[in-house]
Amino acid sequence: MNTDEPEITAERSPDPWPALVLLVVTVVAWLGFQTVQLSKERGDLQTVRAAQEPTMQQAQKIRAQLDSIARKTLELAQQGNPGAALIVEELARRGVTISQGPPTTPAGPAPAPSK
Repeated sequence: MNTDEPEITAERSPDPWPALVLLVVTVVAWLGFQTVQLSKERGDLQTVRAAQEPTMQQAQKIRAQLDSIARKTLELAQQGNPGAALIVEELARRGVTISQGPPTTPAGPAPAPSK
């Protein structure tokens, strides 16, 4: 063998499979983590919504009472009561309108999303 001649070696390109497997495992792990986090947050939001339900029902009752009082005040104003007329004028000046129709039933709570 002559040592002056360069030795011919085949350059081997790096194997892409370990990097591809690592990438796939990383993406799957990230998606799994996100799924668990979102599931936990959804449960937390459902708990908060359930805790607010009694307050929302109470607010709807108070709203219905306020609407009833406003309608009765409007009726008195239409019958010529000066105090009621003053109240209706002030409410109108502040942008509050009073519906003259029958009391509307408050819409019930939105249906719970299906699981």
